[in-house]
Amino acid sequence: MASGHRGLQPRKQPRQARAALTRQRILDAAARVFAEYGYAAGTTNRIAERARVSIGSLYQYYPNKDAILVELLTRHLDAGMIAAPPDQDEPLPESIEGIMRFFVRNVIENHREDPQLLRVMMEQGPRAPELLEKIAQSERRHIAYAGRLLRNHPDVRVTDVDIAARLVTSTVETVVHRVMAGPGQIDIARFEDELVAMLTRYLSGGPSVTSVG
Repeated sequence: MASGHRGLQPRKQPRQARAALTRQRILDAAARVFAEYGYAAGTTNRIAERARVSIGSLYQYYPNKDAILVELLTRHLDAGMIAAPPDQDEPLPESIEGIMRFFVRNVIENHREDPQLLRVMMEQGPRAPELLEKIAQSERRHIAYAGRLLRNHPDVRVTDVDIAARLVTSTVETVVHRVMAGPGQIDIARFEDELVAMLTRYLSGGPSVTSVG
């Protein structure tokens, strides 16, 4: 584990193409090593060997394996559900179902590449303050963006849009992660359809219970 906040920051920012490629090789190698060996046994020596760099070169870029995992997880978060709207050339669908499908599909694609690595990142990795803050920032962006979309959509019939935005965001991320990183095979298309249907019915069906108290 890192001893301080600075220990999780990359030591050397690439300024040349060769340095950027070396850094990417280290990250790619680390992803394979963590997925194969787990976090505890995924040593920097194994990462350096897989990346075909010296251990000294690895430490020029990352002070320890915690810093490597933090960057891998940060990239995963940045590629997540609604960190940014789609390109202006591809506007969001107009229907609630279409919007939910866009969100769900993005999260599924972000989880498909290596489920074992996702388990390592989310369940075995360090819980440093910087990483927890990155996760919190990503979640806040997603919730705020979902809230704006739901608040302005004429077909949304929930009682509390702010709570609905939180529910949609956390449900998509948590359910997709659990299913994609879980054991066994799953029909991805059917899973997408069912999750989209569940969210669409919740958002457009109107309140089903009356609060008492």
